[in-house]
Amino acid sequence: QVQLVESGGGLVQPGGSLRLSCAASGFTFSMYTMSWARQAPGKQREFVASISIGGGTTYANSVKGRFTISRDNAKNTLYLQMNNLKPEDTAVYYCYANVPHWGQGTQVTVSS
Repeated sequence: QVQLVESGGGLVQPGGSLRLSCAASGFTFSMYTMSWARQAPGKQREFVASISIGGGTTYANSVKGRFTISRDNAKNTLYLQMNNLKPEDTAVYYCYANVPHWGQGTQVTVSS
């Protein structure tokens, strides 16, 4: 069955960096657009970034220039490099495959 397992979340100070990973299985990873979304407490889930099968990327305005989405088709893994993190980036981050299927999420907390 389709599985998406996120990892790499944690507590980081403002201005710090984290790299999230999403290990995919159960489908042909290289044939699907992959995305990251996030949900902060009391807010709706929102789009963060996506990467097409050809490697084209799209970002939410709030993370453009700070976050980088990438994929390794040989490892069936999606990444999100997050730099210059801000307290407003605090959320549960979810991996999404256009299968469709969501991962279980990983918590990112930005706080001093």
